[in-house]
Amino acid sequence: MDYEREREEMVRTQVEFRGVTDRRVLDAMRRISREEFAGEKYRAGAYEDHPLSIGEGQTISQPYIVALMTQLLRLSGKEKVLEVGTGSGYQTALLAELGGEIYSVERCGKLAQGAAKVLERLGYKNVRILAGDGTEGLKEYAPFDRIIVTAAAPKVPEPLVEQLCEGGIIVIPAGSLHSQELQVVEKKNNKIHITNHGGCVFVPLVGRYGWQENEI
Repeated sequence: MDYEREREEMVRTQVEFRGVTDRRVLDAMRRISREEFAGEKYRAGAYEDHPLSIGEGQTISQPYIVALMTQLLRLSGKEKVLEVGTGSGYQTALLAELGGEIYSVERCGKLAQGAAKVLERLGYKNVRILAGDGTEGLKEYAPFDRIIVTAAAPKVPEPLVEQLCEGGIIVIPAGSLHSQELQVVEKKNNKIHITNHGGCVFVPLVGRYGWQENEI
């Protein structure tokens, strides 16, 4: 398959056409081989306009959503970023292309290991993958300039707010199990300010400060 052509078409028709304008995000998406993060049986659909299964009940988000969430982080290239929910590592790769220092935590050890192998093989040096409960953040590496959560939370986990720098941003889908709002949480004068950026549907964020296993 001509993945390079499909990648260009994805960026042009699924991402730019829908209003993502951050040139750094668009250029980075053109550089990253999305098919590398898909399982062998899903590679043929790597650039289609929908989420992509990666096993363990998890998905790679729709390309537009990945781009939008990344744009909302407003990365300059120097930030320390926490990603909650490594998944396949595709969003992690995009962060690594755009940010300074990336920490990513994944609840499923198998996915964490798989993502770490792919990212290492592709040459990313500014990424650290850890297995654990991402709803608790990573206190030992805090504070963070930016935090992105790639699963649906009932509300913004308090530890993430505590571990966010003054002037920092959290991008997170929050709401019910079946429908969420994509939220941007900004910390100003030690208070949080939340704006909504459209409806979305993500897999549940499971953990101490997210959904419990018996709730999903």
